[in-house]
Amino acid sequence: MSAVTTTTTTAAPAAVAQEGHRVRRRRGLAPGRRLPAARLTGPAVLVALWAAASAAGQLDPGAIPAPWTVLRTAGRLWTAGTLPTDILTSLERAAYGFAIGLTAGVLLALASGLSRVGEALIDGTVQLNRAIPTLGLIPLFILWLGIGETFKIAIIAIVVYIPIYLNTHAALSGIDSRYVELAEVQGLSRLQFVRQIVVPGALPGFFVGLRLGVTGSWLGLVVLEQINATSGLGYMMFQAQNYGQSDVILVGLLVYGVFGLVSDSAVRLVERRVLSWRRTLSS
Repeated sequence: MSAVTTTTTTAAPAAVAQEGHRVRRRRGLAPGRRLPAARLTGPAVLVALWAAASAAGQLDPGAIPAPWTVLRTAGRLWTAGTLPTDILTSLERAAYGFAIGLTAGVLLALASGLSRVGEALIDGTVQLNRAIPTLGLIPLFILWLGIGETFKIAIIAIVVYIPIYLNTHAALSGIDSRYVELAEVQGLSRLQFVRQIVVPGALPGFFVGLRLGVTGSWLGLVVLEQINATSGLGYMMFQAQNYGQSDVILVGLLVYGVFGLVSDSAVRLVERRVLSWRRTLSS
């Protein structure tokens, strides 16, 4: 009896240790805890390398000025009042185009994802539009809408709506059909079905498209503001190119980069709050 008890007592810790080792090994597959300010680490390393190379004389100051030179130029432009004006103009253009593109992308995705007739009318047209380079539409839109602000906002809206539509439509199409059957069994109305099943199921894809759309609005803006513009960051960079001012060009690029990083981080933050019910590797 004593031998049996001793064997059992000895085996129990071994089993617990083995199970604990298995759990630890299983948990080791996850990425681990999120590092504080993780997305700033990469840009900080790049700036540090840039500064080190500039201090060591490895970079041509005329082609790639040092970070401190770019900061002094940014301060000078800000004090002169040109940089704040250009930033506000660019933000206004991006905001108008993004709002139109966001609305169009969501509405078209819902119409196409929830109706076979809508899919037949919309999806092929959007796919055709996606295959055409958006910036290649600039000459045609100038003929249609003129050389003013309207065509710039229209191009930004197209750049934004395509990724939002594609990802939202893909998320809607990927909803498990068993949820539809469950909604029918439960007697849900069309509105209840959309609110309780369609929207939660499509939100992950929507946020992916939203992040791509936010980034696309800045990418389109930097090109559009160099076409018959009198203000904006792209106009500032175009003028600096004519005068060989590489430090001013880098100021514009850094501002665009900061805007892109901040807007993407804001969308990520909203996504984590809205989709807090999901348990994913990123969380």
